[in-house]
Amino acid sequence: IPHEKRPGDRLFTRYFIGAADAFVVMSRSVEDDIRQFTRTKPVRYAPHPIYDNYGAPVDRETALRHLGLPASDRYILFFGFIRKYKGLDLLLEAMADERVRRLGLKLVVAGEFYEDPEPYQELIRNKGLEDQVVLHPDFIPNEAVKYYFCAADLVAQTYRTATQSGISQMAYHFAVPMLVTNVGGLPEIVEHEKAGYVVPVDPAAIAGAIVDYFERDRRAEMTRAVVARQKDFSWERMV
Repeated sequence: IPHEKRPGDRLFTRYFIGAADAFVVMSRSVEDDIRQFTRTKPVRYAPHPIYDNYGAPVDRETALRHLGLPASDRYILFFGFIRKYKGLDLLLEAMADERVRRLGLKLVVAGEFYEDPEPYQELIRNKGLEDQVVLHPDFIPNEAVKYYFCAADLVAQTYRTATQSGISQMAYHFAVPMLVTNVGGLPEIVEHEKAGYVVPVDPAAIAGAIVDYFERDRRAEMTRAVVARQKDFSWERMV
């Protein structure tokens, strides 16, 4: 079922599932969805492999210099196209939380708006976040992806709905801890308090995780956990 519901979704999904003999799913939540339509057809679970086609990681200084970002700041990355279900507004609300504001962090938003950007820009203005948010609202070419992830201290996926996410697997490739919401298959990929945080779809909870991560300086320990899990998402395991 699509993230953004439309008339006929269930009808067309039932038609598609009826025509298939078996399924490969990348999250248990999608397996559960399929089981709403069929209990007899085989379903194989294979987590989304790591996206390793964006080049090798580069050092932080090189990444920041390429993006024109000061090395003195700490960065949260929101990466990918922007739609309502992606929850960028929730992350902006969290950035406006006084606990987070006191940390002096920067949020880098890198990706195209697939809807009207004005509500987000208005939220930034109303919350006084102009100096905290760096907007790169364009298509990010493959060769530039590594700079965004390697500049980031934390990757945020504050989604309202999800099945799984390629952004998580990009973060694994570049060894960046993640903050995800407890929706769909995201909690299957990010171990809470190990490779990152799994929090409710709530700005206060998102803010709390951000504060914990930066105030307790948890990047090194969580990066080790991310690296330790990379092998679980190899292409060999997929096939």
